[in-house]
Amino acid sequence: MEFVELLSNVSVVSIILFVVGIGMIIVEMYQPGFGLFGAVGVISLIACIFVTAQTVAQGLILTGIFFVILLILLVIFLVFFSKRLPKQLILHDSETVEQGFSGTEDMKYLMGKTGVVMTICRPAGNVDFDGVRLDVVSNGEFVEKGALVEVVEIEGNRIVIREKVKQD
Repeated sequence: MEFVELLSNVSVVSIILFVVGIGMIIVEMYQPGFGLFGAVGVISLIACIFVTAQTVAQGLILTGIFFVILLILLVIFLVFFSKRLPKQLILHDSETVEQGFSGTEDMKYLMGKTGVVMTICRPAGNVDFDGVRLDVVSNGEFVEKGALVEVVEIEGNRIVIREKVKQD
């Protein structure tokens, strides 16, 4: 497999496939998405290899070499250029609770509140708190439908209840 012999098989179709493949991979690098441009680019480059190769075995060998070179280039890119990624790809802004950002709704106002169990809690279920139905969990206890419960713990959007002890 001589290089000059391989170059003699280069045709207009293989040049077009190569240019389209490289172009699609460049577009994929700057266009966030699910990989359509990159997939078309890689397929075009592999098609270019097989159009240029003299035999199927030669095409498979060249495709293997192509993937090894791609892997090496990926490692080099990640190691040396990851600090210099385009500014559009990196989120620089962040919001804090002081600025009004909250990942979950603040449910602390429910602490100690009493509600009626709408579905059996084993341990998860639904409780009605003054007309508002919320998903809750018990501390592992089985709670019957219709029982009175109170909120004993709140972690983010997780509301933990326990059956209210009836006082005579």
